[in-house]
Amino acid sequence: MAEAADFQGTSPSPARRWLRRTTALVAGAPLLAGLVQLPATGSAHAAGQPVAKADGDAGSVAVAVDSLTPSAPTDGDTVTVSGTVTNHGKQAVTDAHVSLRLGPEINTRSAVDAIAKDGDDLQGSIAPEIDDKYTEKFSELTPGVAEHFNISVPVDDLELGDDGVYEFAVSLSGETPAQPWERVLGIQRTFLPWQPDEAGTTTKTTALWPLVSTTHMAAETGADEEQTPVFLNDDLAKEISPGGRLNQMVTLGKDLDVTWVVDPDLLASVDAMTGSYSVRDGDKTVAGTHQDVAKQWLADLQDAVADKEVVSLPFADPDLASLAHNGTDVTGSLSQLKSATDVIHNTVDPILHVKPSTDFAWPVEGAIDRSIVKVATSAGADKVIARSDSLRETSGSPYTPSAARPIGGGTTAVVADSRLSTAFEGDLSKASASTLAVQRFLAQSLALNHQVGKERSVVVAPQRMPSGSQARAMAEALRALQGGTWSESQHLSAAATAKPDPDATTTVPENSAYPAALRKKELPRSAFAQIARTQDTLDNFQVVLSDPSRVVTPFGRALNREMSASWRGRAAEAESFRTGVKEYLDGLTGRVRLIDKSETKLSGRSATIPVTVQNNLVQDVGPLVLRLTSTNPTRLEIGGADYEEQPISVSGGHSQSVKFTTSANANGRATVIAQLYTTDGRAYGDPVTFDVKVTEITATVMLVIGGGVLLLVLAGFRMYTQRKRAAARDAEKGENGDAGTAEGPEDGPENPEGPGERLNEASEARPRAGDPEQPSDPTPDTAAESADPSGTGERVDR
Repeated sequence: MAEAADFQGTSPSPARRWLRRTTALVAGAPLLAGLVQLPATGSAHAAGQPVAKADGDAGSVAVAVDSLTPSAPTDGDTVTVSGTVTNHGKQAVTDAHVSLRLGPEINTRSAVDAIAKDGDDLQGSIAPEIDDKYTEKFSELTPGVAEHFNISVPVDDLELGDDGVYEFAVSLSGETPAQPWERVLGIQRTFLPWQPDEAGTTTKTTALWPLVSTTHMAAETGADEEQTPVFLNDDLAKEISPGGRLNQMVTLGKDLDVTWVVDPDLLASVDAMTGSYSVRDGDKTVAGTHQDVAKQWLADLQDAVADKEVVSLPFADPDLASLAHNGTDVTGSLSQLKSATDVIHNTVDPILHVKPSTDFAWPVEGAIDRSIVKVATSAGADKVIARSDSLRETSGSPYTPSAARPIGGGTTAVVADSRLSTAFEGDLSKASASTLAVQRFLAQSLALNHQVGKERSVVVAPQRMPSGSQARAMAEALRALQGGTWSESQHLSAAATAKPDPDATTTVPENSAYPAALRKKELPRSAFAQIARTQDTLDNFQVVLSDPSRVVTPFGRALNREMSASWRGRAAEAESFRTGVKEYLDGLTGRVRLIDKSETKLSGRSATIPVTVQNNLVQDVGPLVLRLTSTNPTRLEIGGADYEEQPISVSGGHSQSVKFTTSANANGRATVIAQLYTTDGRAYGDPVTFDVKVTEITATVMLVIGGGVLLLVLAGFRMYTQRKRAAARDAEKGENGDAGTAEGPEDGPENPEGPGERLNEASEARPRAGDPEQPSDPTPDTAAESADPSGTGERVDR
């Protein structure tokens, strides 16, 4: 019984602990060494005796099982185990040999967990060796040197009993100079599933095969007509190239009976790479060169998913838990989830040529609470992929129930098995780690099948982005499972509609039950607030564009990417991406702007003020409304009021000016504000403020100027009348002939009586007789005056 307790992973019995202490005290005594290797009565290993471990250098040799084939043998097979043993101690190990050990049948899934946990621990019980002819010997193991082993044994020689899971171990035994007797120096435990015949009841197993990646595309596009997409980096090209993670996922999944779970963002990104695209390289962009790789990957994927079930996540795989916990109180956040769902059929259908299911929501790691379920179903999904370590069983059921659980409101929780779903996490880059993961997965699956004699549906939902090594291990395990005798493949939709187990838990956990470790990695509320601000700017921008789709589509998808679950654990990168999207959008909106104005001077009561709008976009903008507002309408009125509005549209790459009439009422400066508005009355862009200096003309000055003008008019009129009179006298002379000239010089006019008359005589010389008369002069309407000299003191009428 003590051995049985040790094997099940409990603490060693008191007798065994005493034996260990005694061995440590007299280490090196050959007699005691022989004693501790005597058979123990009541051993759990009915097929042989346990080998006691020695303290000293115990565990100093690492045993790695790199390959175990076949993973689940049947009658007539030969089991081949290969790997390495490495001496990590300071002393050489001599007379060493690698042996295979077979333990008893394992009856519970928890026992599988316990053995896997103590896989290389020498403190636990050690199963007996198989026939010593199935060993590999080494005369010496040098410290730090790895030695390869390869051992094959027919299944018939294993003498396996009933169908089930058996502990299977590889050990290294040998001696050291300090302890020159044989003992186990290293061990690696694993499992051997044994189900040679068809099981009486098979388990229907659904395996999800996720095609999800991180965000690769920027919101930025080229200014050309084709809007050349811009990628943040060239990482996606590496993932889809031969040997890359996503390339392996497609290649491996092609031959598996799985349900493909795809992110439309990944498909759209690869599809964008099939044409011209650019990649950021520091502060510049360079032309992308992996078009052929993208085309080949999409062609391979289309071939792989043909006639397979495809489930689509919302665009960019939104973080449902983050949205539920931190985003629902931010206006518009749920609308982002709705838009990410609406775009599925416009993305997946034309690229993969299949119609995907959109009924499923998949929170991160299948962790759910009431708020997550509410958000997950808000965009139309009525099935939530959860995990059994979140929706835990409370009924004390001795077996794992089927996946489907009705959780109220017409929603079904499809509960994935946590043990099977997490079997391929961690570093599986080493062959030994991968082999152990595969064997543990198969052991759990067979142990589950043996729990109860009733058919059940089980779902395997692995990590969203398996590495290449994890994907290979998953594929190897699924190939073995699908080629086995106790499991049958099933689509996710069938698992979701299977008859639920009446005793299964259907109560969704409270919000407080959400794991703290996962909550720490969520997107914060500030992220959703920033997304809302960017969306508001986008809404304001698109209404002024002649072709809104050139902006709405790339920025709409960028906002979906800002909510992606792939940002978990990458807070700095997420913040940088959100900031980059907002800054780029602000830069575009800033290309439609008012030109700054300097101080304007007005002289007079009225004038016009021009305001210019510049459009540096490649497309036309408008209609916009340009409003000019006076902050001091008592001094300066715009259009007869405190403001005036005028519609304006501007062609791409051009500027346009609008003139506003103004009225000045007083001298001084008046501040004027120019602001663009959308047609729905929302301010667009930054306002432009400038001063207008008004110089008003006063009434007194106007009188002075008016008087001067009047004097000028009167003087001109007097000169005109005088010329008329002179012309009339010349005409009268012409009618009298030459009489005046016969009188001689003494008949000339008398000297003027004063200086004033002399001045007038000089300035108004009369035309000579015989000069032609000006055609513009009117005909005199009075008789011609006498040309005879006037008498003394008589004024001469000129």
